Amino acid sequence: WWVGLCLLQKLGLTDLLERIMPTGREEIPWWAMAITSILCRLCEPSSELKIAEALYERSPLPDLLGIPVNRVNDDRLYRTLDRLLPHKKAMEKHLSDRLGTLFDITYDLLLYDVTSTFFEGQSNRNPTAARGYSRDQRPDCKQVNIALVVSRCGLPLGFEIFSGNTHDSQTVQQMVDAIEKQYGKADRVWVMDRGMVSEENVAFLKREGRRYILGTPKAQLRKFEKELTEGNWATVRDGVEVQLCPAPDGKEVFILCRSADRANKEQAMHARFEQRIQAGLTHIAEVCSQRKRDPIDVAKQIGRLLQKNSRAARLFQIDIKTRKDNTAELIWSKRPEWHDWSRLSEGCYLLRSNITDWTADALWEAYIQLTQAEAAFHIHKSDLELRPVWHQLSDRVESHILICFLAYALWKTLGQLCKAAGLGDEPRACWMS
Repeated sequence: WWVGLCLLQKLGLTDLLERIMPTGREEIPWWAMAITSILCRLCEPSSELKIAEALYERSPLPDLLGIPVNRVNDDRLYRTLDRLLPHKKAMEKHLSDRLGTLFDITYDLLLYDVTSTFFEGQSNRNPTAARGYSRDQRPDCKQVNIALVVSRCGLPLGFEIFSGNTHDSQTVQQMVDAIEKQYGKADRVWVMDRGMVSEENVAFLKREGRRYILGTPKAQLRKFEKELTEGNWATVRDGVEVQLCPAPDGKEVFILCRSADRANKEQAMHARFEQRIQAGLTHIAEVCSQRKRDPIDVAKQIGRLLQKNSRAARLFQIDIKTRKDNTAELIWSKRPEWHDWSRLSEGCYLLRSNITDWTADALWEAYIQLTQAEAAFHIHKSDLELRPVWHQLSDRVESHILICFLAYALWKTLGQLCKAAGLGDEPRACWMS
Protein backbone atom coordinates (compact mmCIF):
# COMPACT_ATOMS: atom_id res chain seq x y z
CA TRP A 1 0.00 0.00 0.00
CA TRP A 2 2.82 2.35 0.88
CA VAL A 3 4.57 1.52 -2.41
CA GLY A 4 1.37 2.31 -4.30
CA LEU A 5 1.09 5.69 -2.56
CA CYS A 6 4.74 6.42 -3.39
CA LEU A 7 4.03 5.60 -7.03
CA LEU A 8 1.07 8.01 -7.04
CA GLN A 9 3.32 10.72 -5.65
CA LYS A 10 6.10 9.96 -8.13
CA LEU A 11 3.66 10.34 -11.00
CA GLY A 12 2.33 13.58 -9.52
CA LEU A 13 -1.17 12.12 -9.28
CA THR A 14 -1.65 13.00 -5.61
CA ASP A 15 -1.05 16.70 -6.33
CA LEU A 16 -3.19 16.54 -9.47
CA LEU A 17 -6.09 14.87 -7.67
CA GLU A 18 -5.93 17.33 -4.80
CA ARG A 19 -6.06 20.19 -7.30
CA ILE A 20 -8.91 18.91 -9.46
CA MET A 21 -10.92 17.27 -6.63
CA PRO A 22 -10.72 19.65 -3.67
CA THR A 23 -12.44 19.15 -0.34
CA GLY A 24 -16.14 19.95 -0.73
CA ARG A 25 -18.64 21.77 1.46
CA GLU A 26 -19.12 18.56 3.44
CA GLU A 27 -15.41 18.67 4.30
CA ILE A 28 -14.94 15.42 2.42
CA PRO A 29 -11.49 15.16 0.81
CA TRP A 30 -12.60 13.81 -2.56
CA TRP A 31 -8.99 13.45 -3.70
CA ALA A 32 -8.40 11.00 -0.83
CA MET A 33 -11.49 9.03 -1.86
CA ALA A 34 -10.05 8.78 -5.39
CA ILE A 35 -6.66 7.65 -4.06
CA THR A 36 -8.46 5.04 -1.95
CA SER A 37 -10.21 3.61 -5.03
CA ILE A 38 -7.00 3.55 -7.09
CA LEU A 39 -4.85 1.92 -4.39
CA CYS A 40 -7.50 -0.66 -3.55
CA ARG A 41 -7.73 -1.54 -7.26
CA LEU A 42 -3.94 -1.95 -7.38
CA CYS A 43 -3.37 -3.81 -4.12
CA GLU A 44 -6.60 -5.72 -3.48
CA PRO A 45 -9.23 -5.24 -6.22
CA SER A 46 -12.65 -4.90 -4.61
CA SER A 47 -16.05 -3.32 -5.11
CA GLU A 48 -16.87 0.02 -3.55
CA LEU A 49 -19.16 -1.77 -1.12
CA LYS A 50 -16.42 -4.13 0.06
CA ILE A 51 -13.96 -1.24 0.40
CA ALA A 52 -16.42 0.64 2.60
CA GLU A 53 -17.52 -2.33 4.71
CA ALA A 54 -14.21 -4.05 5.37
CA LEU A 55 -11.17 -3.36 3.20
CA TYR A 56 -10.51 0.27 4.08
CA GLU A 57 -10.63 -0.42 7.80
CA ARG A 58 -8.20 -3.35 7.73
CA SER A 59 -5.84 -1.66 5.26
CA PRO A 60 -3.16 0.86 6.25
CA LEU A 61 -4.98 3.60 4.31
CA PRO A 62 -6.56 5.30 7.37
CA ASP A 63 -3.03 5.96 8.68
CA LEU A 64 -1.49 6.74 5.27
CA LEU A 65 -4.24 9.15 4.20
CA GLY A 66 -5.40 10.41 7.58
CA ILE A 67 -9.06 9.81 6.75
CA PRO A 68 -11.05 8.17 9.58
CA VAL A 69 -12.87 4.92 8.81
CA ASN A 70 -16.28 6.48 9.51
CA ARG A 71 -15.73 9.00 6.69
CA VAL A 72 -15.49 6.28 4.04
CA ASN A 73 -18.71 4.70 2.80
CA ASP A 74 -19.96 3.24 -0.45
CA ASP A 75 -22.07 6.29 -1.31
CA ARG A 76 -19.05 8.60 -1.14
CA LEU A 77 -16.95 6.18 -3.16
CA TYR A 78 -19.65 6.10 -5.87
CA ARG A 79 -19.84 9.90 -5.87
CA THR A 80 -16.05 9.96 -6.20
CA LEU A 81 -16.42 8.10 -9.49
CA ASP A 82 -18.82 10.79 -10.69
CA ARG A 83 -16.41 13.58 -9.72
CA LEU A 84 -13.36 11.87 -11.24
CA LEU A 85 -14.71 11.12 -14.72
CA PRO A 86 -14.86 14.73 -16.04
CA HIS A 87 -11.08 14.93 -15.55
CA LYS A 88 -10.29 11.82 -17.65
CA LYS A 89 -8.56 13.69 -20.49
CA ALA A 90 -6.53 15.86 -18.13
CA MET A 91 -5.32 12.78 -16.24
CA GLU A 92 -4.38 10.95 -19.44
CA LYS A 93 -2.40 13.97 -20.63
CA HIS A 94 -0.71 14.36 -17.26
CA LEU A 95 0.28 10.68 -17.19
CA SER A 96 1.70 10.68 -20.72
CA ASP A 97 3.82 13.76 -19.97
CA ARG A 98 5.01 12.46 -16.60
CA LEU A 99 5.80 8.93 -17.83
CA GLY A 100 7.59 10.35 -20.85
CA THR A 101 9.77 12.49 -18.59
CA LEU A 102 10.45 9.76 -16.01
CA PHE A 103 11.43 7.06 -18.46
CA ASP A 104 12.50 9.08 -21.51
CA ILE A 105 9.59 7.71 -23.54
CA THR A 106 8.93 9.03 -27.03
CA TYR A 107 5.47 8.15 -28.23
CA ASP A 108 6.62 7.52 -31.78
CA LEU A 109 5.06 4.04 -31.97
CA LEU A 110 1.46 3.67 -30.81
CA LEU A 111 0.04 0.21 -30.23
CA TYR A 112 -3.74 0.01 -30.59
CA ASP A 113 -6.01 -2.86 -29.60
CA VAL A 114 -9.57 -3.51 -28.45
CA THR A 115 -10.99 -5.86 -25.87
CA SER A 116 -14.35 -6.36 -24.16
CA THR A 117 -15.51 -6.62 -20.58
CA PHE A 118 -18.86 -8.04 -19.53
CA PHE A 119 -21.56 -7.02 -17.06
CA GLU A 120 -23.39 -8.84 -14.32
CA GLY A 121 -27.03 -7.80 -14.48
CA GLN A 122 -29.26 -6.49 -17.24
CA SER A 123 -27.65 -3.01 -17.57
CA ASN A 124 -30.91 -1.67 -18.96
CA ARG A 125 -29.94 1.92 -18.13
CA ASN A 126 -26.63 1.72 -19.95
CA PRO A 127 -27.01 2.43 -23.71
CA THR A 128 -23.47 1.22 -24.48
CA ALA A 129 -24.09 -2.22 -22.94
CA ALA A 130 -24.85 -4.71 -25.71
CA ARG A 131 -24.15 -8.27 -26.70
CA GLY A 132 -21.35 -8.76 -29.18
CA TYR A 133 -18.18 -10.73 -29.80
CA SER A 134 -16.95 -11.60 -26.31
CA ARG A 135 -13.23 -12.07 -25.64
CA ASP A 136 -14.24 -13.42 -22.23
CA GLN A 137 -16.32 -16.32 -23.62
CA ARG A 138 -19.45 -14.78 -22.10
CA PRO A 139 -21.79 -14.22 -25.06
CA ASP A 140 -24.70 -14.52 -22.62
CA CYS A 141 -23.77 -11.22 -20.98
CA LYS A 142 -23.92 -7.66 -22.21
CA GLN A 143 -20.58 -5.96 -22.60
CA VAL A 144 -18.71 -2.83 -23.62
CA ASN A 145 -15.61 -2.63 -25.79
CA ILE A 146 -12.49 -0.91 -24.52
CA ALA A 147 -10.06 0.62 -27.02
CA LEU A 148 -6.60 1.17 -25.55
CA VAL A 149 -3.47 2.90 -26.88
CA VAL A 150 -0.10 2.15 -25.28
CA SER A 151 3.54 2.91 -26.05
CA ARG A 152 6.04 0.34 -27.34
CA CYS A 153 6.82 -0.66 -23.73
CA GLY A 154 3.17 -0.82 -22.70
CA LEU A 155 2.87 2.55 -20.93
CA PRO A 156 -0.71 3.84 -21.25
CA LEU A 157 -1.64 6.80 -23.41
CA GLY A 158 -5.44 6.76 -23.49
CA PHE A 159 -8.61 4.71 -23.81
CA GLU A 160 -12.15 5.04 -25.12
CA ILE A 161 -15.35 3.09 -24.53
CA PHE A 162 -17.49 1.74 -27.37
CA SER A 163 -20.78 -0.10 -27.50
CA GLY A 164 -20.48 -3.84 -26.91
CA ASN A 165 -21.61 -4.70 -30.44
CA THR A 166 -19.13 -2.39 -32.20
CA HIS A 167 -16.74 -4.13 -34.60
CA ASP A 168 -13.06 -3.44 -33.96
CA SER A 169 -12.59 -1.80 -37.35
CA GLN A 170 -15.35 0.71 -36.57
CA THR A 171 -13.34 2.12 -33.65
CA VAL A 172 -10.19 3.08 -35.54
CA GLN A 173 -11.05 6.48 -36.95
CA GLN A 174 -12.64 7.75 -33.76
CA MET A 175 -9.70 6.60 -31.65
CA VAL A 176 -7.04 8.04 -33.95
CA ASP A 177 -8.92 11.35 -34.05
CA ALA A 178 -9.19 11.38 -30.25
CA ILE A 179 -5.46 10.78 -29.76
CA GLU A 180 -4.50 13.39 -32.36
CA LYS A 181 -6.88 15.92 -30.86
CA GLN A 182 -5.37 15.40 -27.43
CA TYR A 183 -1.68 15.04 -28.32
CA GLY A 184 -1.38 16.63 -31.75
CA LYS A 185 -0.58 15.12 -35.15
CA ALA A 186 3.03 14.16 -34.56
CA ASP A 187 4.99 11.80 -36.79
CA ARG A 188 3.72 8.59 -35.22
CA VAL A 189 3.51 5.00 -36.41
CA TRP A 190 0.18 3.29 -35.72
CA VAL A 191 0.37 -0.48 -35.15
CA MET A 192 -2.82 -2.52 -35.31
CA ASP A 193 -3.77 -6.14 -35.85
CA ARG A 194 -5.82 -7.50 -38.72
CA GLY A 195 -9.12 -7.09 -36.86
CA MET A 196 -8.80 -3.33 -37.37
CA VAL A 197 -8.07 -3.47 -41.07
CA SER A 198 -10.51 -2.33 -43.73
CA GLU A 199 -9.83 -0.47 -46.94
CA GLU A 200 -11.71 2.50 -45.52
CA ASN A 201 -9.44 2.57 -42.48
CA VAL A 202 -6.30 2.21 -44.59
CA ALA A 203 -7.42 5.16 -46.73
CA PHE A 204 -8.12 7.14 -43.55
CA LEU A 205 -4.66 6.42 -42.16
CA LYS A 206 -2.99 7.42 -45.43
CA ARG A 207 -4.59 10.82 -45.29
CA GLU A 208 -2.45 13.57 -43.78
CA GLY A 209 0.63 11.36 -43.91
CA ARG A 210 -0.18 8.95 -41.11
CA ARG A 211 2.22 5.99 -40.99
CA TYR A 212 1.08 2.48 -40.12
CA ILE A 213 2.03 -1.17 -39.73
CA LEU A 214 -1.03 -3.41 -39.99
CA GLY A 215 -1.87 -7.08 -39.90
CA THR A 216 -3.84 -8.32 -42.88
CA PRO A 217 -6.51 -11.00 -43.32
CA LYS A 218 -5.16 -14.52 -43.85
CA ALA A 219 -6.84 -14.67 -47.27
CA GLN A 220 -4.39 -12.07 -48.58
CA LEU A 221 -1.62 -14.69 -48.42
CA ARG A 222 -2.96 -16.20 -51.66
CA LYS A 223 -1.54 -13.23 -53.56
CA PHE A 224 1.96 -14.16 -52.39
CA GLU A 225 1.98 -17.88 -53.13
CA LYS A 226 5.07 -17.56 -55.34
CA GLU A 227 7.02 -15.67 -52.68
CA LEU A 228 6.07 -18.30 -50.08
CA THR A 229 7.79 -20.98 -52.12
CA GLU A 230 10.58 -19.08 -53.88
CA GLY A 231 11.16 -15.93 -51.84
CA ASN A 232 14.33 -14.93 -50.00
CA TRP A 233 13.63 -15.42 -46.31
CA ALA A 234 15.69 -13.68 -43.63
CA THR A 235 15.85 -14.98 -40.07
CA VAL A 236 14.95 -12.32 -37.48
CA ARG A 237 14.63 -14.60 -34.47
CA ASP A 238 15.05 -18.29 -33.80
CA GLY A 239 12.19 -19.95 -35.69
CA VAL A 240 10.94 -16.72 -37.30
CA GLU A 241 11.62 -15.63 -40.89
CA VAL A 242 10.49 -12.59 -42.87
CA GLN A 243 10.77 -11.18 -46.36
CA LEU A 244 9.87 -7.83 -47.88
CA CYS A 245 7.53 -7.61 -50.87
CA PRO A 246 7.13 -4.09 -52.31
CA ALA A 247 3.71 -3.16 -53.62
CA PRO A 248 3.45 -2.46 -57.38
CA ASP A 249 2.78 1.26 -56.82
CA GLY A 250 5.81 1.63 -54.54
CA LYS A 251 3.76 3.39 -51.86
CA GLU A 252 3.40 0.35 -49.62
CA VAL A 253 5.34 -2.73 -48.66
CA PHE A 254 4.08 -6.15 -47.59
CA ILE A 255 5.99 -8.20 -45.05
CA LEU A 256 5.68 -11.97 -45.27
CA CYS A 257 6.29 -13.63 -41.90
CA ARG A 258 6.75 -17.31 -41.09
CA SER A 259 6.91 -18.80 -37.60
CA ALA A 260 7.86 -22.42 -36.88
CA ASP A 261 5.98 -22.50 -33.57
CA ARG A 262 2.91 -21.02 -35.19
CA ALA A 263 3.13 -23.57 -38.02
CA ASN A 264 3.17 -26.48 -35.55
CA LYS A 265 0.20 -25.02 -33.71
CA GLU A 266 -1.84 -24.46 -36.88
CA GLN A 267 -0.98 -27.89 -38.23
CA ALA A 268 -2.25 -29.55 -35.04
CA MET A 269 -5.36 -27.37 -35.14
CA HIS A 270 -6.13 -28.24 -38.75
CA ALA A 271 -5.67 -31.94 -38.05
CA ARG A 272 -8.02 -31.78 -35.08
CA PHE A 273 -10.72 -29.90 -37.02
CA GLU A 274 -10.35 -32.23 -39.99
CA GLN A 275 -10.93 -35.27 -37.78
CA ARG A 276 -13.99 -33.70 -36.18
CA ILE A 277 -15.58 -32.81 -39.52
CA GLN A 278 -14.79 -36.21 -41.01
CA ALA A 279 -16.29 -38.02 -38.02
CA GLY A 280 -19.37 -35.80 -38.13
CA LEU A 281 -19.94 -36.24 -41.86
CA THR A 282 -19.48 -40.00 -41.59
CA HIS A 283 -22.08 -40.16 -38.83
CA ILE A 284 -24.58 -37.96 -40.72
CA ALA A 285 -24.14 -40.02 -43.90
CA GLU A 286 -24.80 -43.26 -41.97
CA VAL A 287 -27.93 -41.82 -40.39
CA CYS A 288 -29.20 -40.68 -43.80
CA SER A 289 -28.71 -44.17 -45.20
CA GLN A 290 -30.56 -45.82 -42.29
CA ARG A 291 -33.58 -43.54 -41.94
CA LYS A 292 -35.35 -40.72 -43.68
CA ARG A 293 -33.87 -37.25 -43.12
CA ASP A 294 -35.12 -33.94 -44.42
CA PRO A 295 -32.47 -32.33 -46.69
CA ILE A 296 -32.92 -28.94 -45.06
CA ASP A 297 -32.34 -30.37 -41.58
CA VAL A 298 -29.24 -32.17 -42.82
CA ALA A 299 -27.92 -28.96 -44.38
CA LYS A 300 -28.42 -27.09 -41.09
CA GLN A 301 -26.64 -29.84 -39.15
CA ILE A 302 -23.69 -29.77 -41.53
CA GLY A 303 -23.61 -25.98 -41.37
CA ARG A 304 -23.27 -26.09 -37.59
CA LEU A 305 -20.53 -28.72 -37.87
CA LEU A 306 -18.52 -26.65 -40.33
CA GLN A 307 -19.01 -23.47 -38.32
CA LYS A 308 -17.58 -25.08 -35.20
CA ASN A 309 -14.56 -26.34 -37.15
CA SER A 310 -14.22 -23.57 -39.71
CA ARG A 311 -10.42 -23.79 -40.06
CA ALA A 312 -10.77 -27.06 -42.01
CA ALA A 313 -14.19 -26.48 -43.59
CA ARG A 314 -12.83 -25.79 -47.09
CA LEU A 315 -11.13 -29.19 -47.17
CA PHE A 316 -14.45 -30.96 -47.73
CA GLN A 317 -16.58 -31.09 -50.85
CA ILE A 318 -20.13 -31.75 -49.64
CA ASP A 319 -23.19 -32.53 -51.72
CA ILE A 320 -26.67 -33.11 -50.27
CA LYS A 321 -28.87 -34.88 -52.81
CA THR A 322 -32.62 -35.31 -52.60
CA ARG A 323 -33.95 -38.79 -53.35
CA LYS A 324 -37.24 -39.46 -55.11
CA ASP A 325 -39.01 -39.75 -51.76
CA ASN A 326 -37.67 -36.26 -50.78
CA THR A 327 -35.19 -37.68 -48.25
CA ALA A 328 -31.56 -36.65 -47.98
CA GLU A 329 -28.49 -38.45 -49.26
CA LEU A 330 -25.10 -37.12 -48.21
CA ILE A 331 -22.04 -37.46 -50.44
CA TRP A 332 -18.72 -35.92 -49.43
CA SER A 333 -15.06 -36.04 -50.34
CA LYS A 334 -11.83 -34.18 -49.60
CA ARG A 335 -10.07 -31.60 -51.77
CA PRO A 336 -6.38 -32.58 -51.97
CA GLU A 337 -5.39 -29.08 -53.12
CA TRP A 338 -6.52 -27.71 -49.75
CA HIS A 339 -3.85 -29.76 -48.00
CA ASP A 340 -1.19 -28.42 -50.37
CA TRP A 341 -2.06 -24.79 -49.61
CA SER A 342 -2.54 -25.54 -45.93
CA ARG A 343 0.96 -26.98 -45.58
CA LEU A 344 2.46 -24.08 -47.51
CA SER A 345 0.72 -21.33 -45.54
CA GLU A 346 0.73 -22.80 -42.02
CA GLY A 347 2.61 -20.51 -39.67
CA CYS A 348 2.59 -17.65 -42.21
CA TYR A 349 1.00 -14.22 -41.84
CA LEU A 350 1.16 -10.97 -43.75
CA LEU A 351 1.73 -7.37 -42.69
CA ARG A 352 1.38 -4.18 -44.69
CA SER A 353 2.91 -0.76 -44.16
CA ASN A 354 3.44 2.56 -45.90
CA ILE A 355 6.89 2.86 -44.32
CA THR A 356 9.09 1.99 -47.27
CA ASP A 357 12.50 2.90 -45.84
CA TRP A 358 12.56 0.33 -43.01
CA THR A 359 13.91 -3.19 -43.28
CA ALA A 360 11.63 -6.21 -43.03
CA ASP A 361 12.98 -7.17 -39.60
CA ALA A 362 12.50 -3.60 -38.28
CA LEU A 363 8.87 -3.61 -39.43
CA TRP A 364 8.30 -7.03 -37.91
CA GLU A 365 9.90 -6.00 -34.61
CA ALA A 366 7.62 -2.95 -34.44
CA TYR A 367 4.49 -5.01 -35.18
CA ILE A 368 5.34 -7.69 -32.64
CA GLN A 369 5.23 -5.01 -29.94
CA LEU A 370 1.44 -5.39 -30.11
CA THR A 371 1.95 -8.07 -27.49
CA GLN A 372 2.37 -5.14 -25.08
CA ALA A 373 -1.24 -4.08 -25.73
CA GLU A 374 -2.40 -7.66 -25.25
CA ALA A 375 -0.43 -7.86 -22.01
CA ALA A 376 -2.06 -4.61 -20.86
CA PHE A 377 -5.50 -6.16 -21.23
CA HIS A 378 -4.35 -9.29 -19.43
CA ILE A 379 -3.15 -7.21 -16.46
CA HIS A 380 -6.42 -5.25 -16.42
CA LYS A 381 -8.51 -8.41 -16.37
CA SER A 382 -6.44 -10.66 -14.11
CA ASP A 383 -4.35 -8.62 -11.68
CA LEU A 384 -6.65 -5.57 -11.52
CA GLU A 385 -9.90 -7.57 -11.89
CA LEU A 386 -11.56 -5.25 -14.37
CA ARG A 387 -14.30 -7.81 -14.97
CA PRO A 388 -17.09 -8.41 -14.35
CA VAL A 389 -18.56 -4.91 -14.19
CA TRP A 390 -21.36 -4.47 -11.66
CA HIS A 391 -22.14 -0.80 -12.31
CA GLN A 392 -25.37 -0.11 -14.17
CA LEU A 393 -24.88 3.51 -15.30
CA SER A 394 -22.71 4.29 -18.32
CA ASP A 395 -20.72 7.05 -16.56
CA ARG A 396 -20.03 4.81 -13.59
CA VAL A 397 -18.83 2.07 -15.94
CA GLU A 398 -16.40 4.46 -17.62
CA SER A 399 -15.22 5.69 -14.21
CA HIS A 400 -14.62 2.10 -13.11
CA ILE A 401 -12.49 1.53 -16.20
CA LEU A 402 -10.67 4.83 -15.56
CA ILE A 403 -9.76 3.66 -12.03
CA CYS A 404 -8.39 0.43 -13.55
CA PHE A 405 -6.49 2.49 -16.14
CA LEU A 406 -4.85 4.60 -13.40
CA ALA A 407 -3.99 1.48 -11.39
CA TYR A 408 -2.44 0.01 -14.54
CA ALA A 409 -0.30 3.16 -14.88
CA LEU A 410 1.01 2.51 -11.37
CA TRP A 411 1.63 -1.13 -12.26
CA LYS A 412 3.67 -0.21 -15.34
CA THR A 413 5.54 2.52 -13.46
CA LEU A 414 6.65 -0.03 -10.87
CA GLY A 415 7.69 -2.35 -13.70
CA GLN A 416 9.83 0.36 -15.31
CA LEU A 417 11.45 1.25 -11.98
CA CYS A 418 12.24 -2.42 -11.36
CA LYS A 419 13.73 -2.69 -14.83
CA ALA A 420 15.91 0.38 -14.28
CA ALA A 421 17.16 -1.18 -11.03
CA GLY A 422 18.07 -4.41 -12.79
CA LEU A 423 15.24 -6.38 -11.19
CA GLY A 424 13.32 -7.19 -14.36
CA ASP A 425 10.07 -5.54 -15.37
CA GLU A 426 7.62 -7.87 -13.60
CA PRO A 427 5.80 -6.14 -10.69
CA ARG A 428 4.42 -9.47 -9.43
CA ALA A 429 7.96 -10.48 -8.46
CA CYS A 430 8.36 -7.13 -6.72
CA TRP A 431 5.21 -7.71 -4.64
CA MET A 432 6.39 -11.17 -3.62
CA SER A 433 9.84 -9.94 -2.64
